[in-house]
Amino acid sequence: MNHSPRTRTVVSCTLLVIALGAGGTACSSGGNPLAGRPYDATDQVSLNGLKGDGKKADPDKALEVTAGDGGRLTDVTATDAAGRYVAGELSADGTHWHNTSPLAANAHYTVRVSTEDEDGAPGRKVLTFDTSIPTTKKRLNVKFGPDSGEYGVGQPVTAQLDQPVRDRAQRAIVERALRVDSVPAVQGAWHWVDDKELHYRPKDYWPAHATVQVHSNLDGIKVGDRLWGARSKPLKLTIGDSLIAVTDAAAHSMTVYKNGEDIRELPVTTGKPGFETRNGVKVVLGKQSFVRMRSATVGIAEGSADSYDLPVYWATRLTWSGEYVHAAPWSVGSQGYANVSHGCTGMSTANAEWFFNTVHEGDVVKVINSNGETMEPFGNGFGDWNLAWKQWRQGSALVAGKPDGPSPDDAARLRPQNV
Repeated sequence: MNHSPRTRTVVSCTLLVIALGAGGTACSSGGNPLAGRPYDATDQVSLNGLKGDGKKADPDKALEVTAGDGGRLTDVTATDAAGRYVAGELSADGTHWHNTSPLAANAHYTVRVSTEDEDGAPGRKVLTFDTSIPTTKKRLNVKFGPDSGEYGVGQPVTAQLDQPVRDRAQRAIVERALRVDSVPAVQGAWHWVDDKELHYRPKDYWPAHATVQVHSNLDGIKVGDRLWGARSKPLKLTIGDSLIAVTDAAAHSMTVYKNGEDIRELPVTTGKPGFETRNGVKVVLGKQSFVRMRSATVGIAEGSADSYDLPVYWATRLTWSGEYVHAAPWSVGSQGYANVSHGCTGMSTANAEWFFNTVHEGDVVKVINSNGETMEPFGNGFGDWNLAWKQWRQGSALVAGKPDGPSPDDAARLRPQNV
């Protein structure tokens, strides 16, 4: 290869391509060796990790691009047919690149390599290969929730796994593959509730009338030993008006705000001593025009002074344990003046019907100034908003312990750095 002698421009890049991200990159230094017309670097680049005449790569094995004949690599990007990037690392001396995130199984990859020779002249090579099908049949399935539809600004997104994922590195693989995109865009994060469930929420409530798209890129991705990601059904949510009800247990009143405007104030009664209503943010779980409420279902013995068996109308559910906003015509005389319920928020039949017809699943009901404990974040409904944003981020395998800033999606781009 003949190139006119010149002073070699030294460019060193460390390439970080976050899995499933997108973006572009270029190396920078005192000069730009990529500015000239590139030569064919076929003889200067080799791809290790392929096996057999069919050039199938084992997704369980490392993939390595190597420079030879005195050349060096300046840039390597690897993507599959779906456009998913492979995380990789370029050595400081530019002699080799290897993947740092797993390859997908049964996928077709394109690897674009940039090089420079001893004189600093730029070269290019495009390599392609396929990965083999894993022999294991164990797959990690993800089911997103809630069902597609319209919800309030407090509705979290849920991801239910059919296999436990305990290892932090494996959790990071899963979390990175679970994508939540909204219009308008918001800052948000996943939080691992346990080994098989994650919740996603924004830093603040969803914007009114936002569109939320949820999908998984786990299909064919190795999560752990003999465990591979499976295809998942995507989810689309639309967010309605901002509807937030604030119940002041000390003032015995509920104020309902729609898109920031106070639209109604309702006299209520909340939990009496020993049955205080939980403080904090709750999310509407559902609505039932009629519910038979029996004290035995919440641990109150039949025949005791506090036992009850009542037909209840216009019941808006806030917790799985049985906290509702509902019609309580038997306590109208106390509504606005005293707390006499067993933990629910009671109001007149007319007001309860109005509230029932006004709110939707995902709307927010916040209780303040109660002597009750704070709503638990998980397990009894959606108390996710009772965790401060810093606490919420601690439950992520990707952003825990990192400074608050751009979302993982924003960070998942090609970002070379000079070394």
